[in-house]
Amino acid sequence: MVFTPPRDPSRQDKLRVLLEDTYHKRNLVHLSAGSAVPLLRNTLWLVVRGMVKLGAISIHGDELLLGLAGPNEPFGEPMSNVEAYEATTLADSDLLCFSLDEIEQTPDLAMALLRATTSRMRQSEALIGLLGLRRVEERLRGFLELLAADYGQPCDEGLKLNLRLTHQDLASALSTTRVTVTRVLGQLREEGWLQIDSQRHLVVANLPKRWLG
Repeated sequence: MVFTPPRDPSRQDKLRVLLEDTYHKRNLVHLSAGSAVPLLRNTLWLVVRGMVKLGAISIHGDELLLGLAGPNEPFGEPMSNVEAYEATTLADSDLLCFSLDEIEQTPDLAMALLRATTSRMRQSEALIGLLGLRRVEERLRGFLELLAADYGQPCDEGLKLNLRLTHQDLASALSTTRVTVTRVLGQLREEGWLQIDSQRHLVVANLPKRWLG
């Protein structure tokens, strides 16, 4: 199994405080769930609230899930050279937009964004590592553990994922088929490792104690 260390809450809090103190008068861009985020040249977006799915279309027309950007995480056209790169909100989201010139001229902001970018890099490396696992069950279990560690909300049963990824999203992220993902999710639920709450959110149970803090 491939694991990544949990993110440092203190760094996330410092970035949030910096942004609130420096840009409290700045207008947030609010996008409802399922909205496309315009990717502009020389511009970075930062998620304040919500979740954004980063993806692309392969040369064969298949959808690819390249990663996720959650609160205090940046994304944008300058961070990728993938053709047909796209960003879509998975939940109602509030975003901030920064030009590269503005970031370069604000050292504190540049340093904070650099630190935030490291979590995105760790996530990308973990996803690549998961693709090296032969069994789809191991890939899916590892991917859900990664999401729970990064974005899960503690609850009595484990860590709840307040984001809605379709079975096809999971299949695209793990180089498998939607039918296989559906079958493996059923197996994980039968084992009690995975649950679905009354609002149809996934709850990952029985994580190693280091995830739960």
